[in-house]
Amino acid sequence: QVQLVESGGGLVQPGGSLRLSCAASGFGLDYYPIGWFRQAPGKEREGVSCISSSDGSKYYADSVKGRFTISRDNAKNTVYLQMNSLKPEDTAVYYCAAPVGPITTIQTVCAAISPDGMDYWGKGTLVTVSS
Repeated sequence: QVQLVESGGGLVQPGGSLRLSCAASGFGLDYYPIGWFRQAPGKEREGVSCISSSDGSKYYADSVKGRFTISRDNAKNTVYLQMNSLKPEDTAVYYCAAPVGPITTIQTVCAAISPDGMDYWGKGTLVTVSS
């Protein structure tokens, strides 16, 4: 059974940092890319970052470039999202997700950080940036 579980969310002041974790079970991260997405109240879900499985390529939304860093530990079957210089507009529920399918398809989905191409989702962790 495939399962993704996010953790690490919480309340942080503007300018602060958090590290989110996405623990996978039921499949190996050495094959599947993992993406991070977020959804703020009243807004659509948007792509934040994705890390490739084949060559470790990393993709970021423009809004988080230079502030967020995605990484993976295949031995722990876990992907991380280090978030620095947090802003109030980063407040959202953060989800990790994985696509399945042929390698070329899932690599394309990862590069686009597209929610529509993801097949497995975690339940999310809330990040609140507020003073």
